[in-house]
Amino acid sequence: MLVERGGEHYYTPMSKAKHLYILQDIKRITRQLGLELKWPPSPDNQHWEIPHLAYIYARCEGAGNQFFREIHNARWTRGEDICDERTVAAVGEACGLEPEQTATAYRRDDIREIGVAELMKAYEDGVFGIPFFVHGFNKFWGIDRFELFARSVRSADAEDAVEINNIKPFYETGSPIFETDHPGGCG
Repeated sequence: MLVERGGEHYYTPMSKAKHLYILQDIKRITRQLGLELKWPPSPDNQHWEIPHLAYIYARCEGAGNQFFREIHNARWTRGEDICDERTVAAVGEACGLEPEQTATAYRRDDIREIGVAELMKAYEDGVFGIPFFVHGFNKFWGIDRFELFARSVRSADAEDAVEINNIKPFYETGSPIFETDHPGGCG
């Protein structure tokens, strides 16, 4: 449905080395924060539309924030498979939602349409990984950029906001930092 609207997923499979690094980093960060982490199962056939579209259903029902917290705890605190309809039904019930409606929201055309619209927004914003934050034209990728994002949102003074336009292109610095095209080009 996303491709039919002219979009695509920028998020691509990562290398094994990067995947192993991320797992190590998550373990390091959670230990530093004093959090207990239970690794969820990772079967090859996980159907990610189930929890994601259940969240959209919950959001439509006014329980989006609660559902997010509960599904997060199911996955990362209890190590449950959140792509299993039974798990999603239990999370829905814990949020005061009708369990069957929550677990099967991914089959509803109206919920799928909302999901595709959200994916198109992500495509248009250039989202290629998580976490990814957008404030106006400014984009921030990675948890280590969260404070910059928050500062940008909180800033009332335009000079304090983190602006992508403040980065000098190579033709002003004398060295190719990110720009490899001529001034006025698209590179």
